Amino acid sequence: MHIKKGDTVKILSGDDKGKTGKVMKAFPATGKVLIEGMNMMKRHEKSRKQGTKGQIVDRAMPMHASKVAKTE
Repeated sequence: MHIKKGDTVKILSGDDKGKTGKVMKAFPATGKVLIEGMNMMKRHEKSRKQGTKGQIVDRAMPMHASKVAKTE
């Protein structure tokens, strides 16, 4: 895989097309990368302690490495 942690990349396709971001983590086995603040999805979280409420949080999800290009 040509993209590594810490690289700055530009997104080529999807909802965030044209935006740039920093790679937080790379998953070479699946060919995906996690980009800071991009590809955000809503996830429902259960309450962890008694008396607290569950919540909906935005989380960055991994995207395929072929959808991004490394920038200098």
